[in-house]
Amino acid sequence: MVDLFLDRVLVKNNKDQDELDTEREIVMRLQNRILMLFFASAACESCQQFAPTLADFFKRLTDESYVDRSAQLVLLYISLDESEEQQESFLKELPKRCLFLAYEDPYRRELEAMFNVEELPTVVVLRPDCSILIGNAVEEILELGTDCYRNWQEASELIDRSFMMSDDFEQKSMRSFTDPVRRLKYKVEDERKKKKKEKRKNRGWGRGGDDDAEAEKDGGGAPF
Repeated sequence: MVDLFLDRVLVKNNKDQDELDTEREIVMRLQNRILMLFFASAACESCQQFAPTLADFFKRLTDESYVDRSAQLVLLYISLDESEEQQESFLKELPKRCLFLAYEDPYRRELEAMFNVEELPTVVVLRPDCSILIGNAVEEILELGTDCYRNWQEASELIDRSFMMSDDFEQKSMRSFTDPVRRLKYKVEDERKKKKKEKRKNRGWGRGGDDDAEAEKDGGGAPF
């Protein structure tokens, strides 16, 4: 999931509309979380009707006034609005913890094509590895409410951050980009060491100690 947005700027839906524009910020916000991509438009009546339900769903899972610990869940609004004014108007209906892409960012339309969005509203639910968990979760959210998050959590095999110190989690997150390369490197090195060891055995290397001990037993004395 992080890879989808590493070269992008995500904006917070707060008063100052703070930007997440560094790799570190993006990783720490998205790593090991379920991501909901909310495709909608202010001009869509169904989107207007669904927005309060989605906002309440997200708040009940992430707001400490409802839960002891925030769910590992991110809501990202992908605007398909016809103007920036429409987008700004619709964002007022969404939680302040929601993220969004700037109206001038063409990546909005790329994501629409990437996930084959054919109807509005659409909520694409992604696992932390970027694979699609649900193509459109609108009906599930309407029918099950917050109960559907537990199903998503189990299906995504999320790492429970409550068992990890913040520093440990940060190091794990930043390390994840190089882990596949490092694992391959160590695998190759182990295979090389194994081959060298086999060659030494075939050539008789490494048995000098045993030969010397037998020579002393025969009275030949230690070799000079």
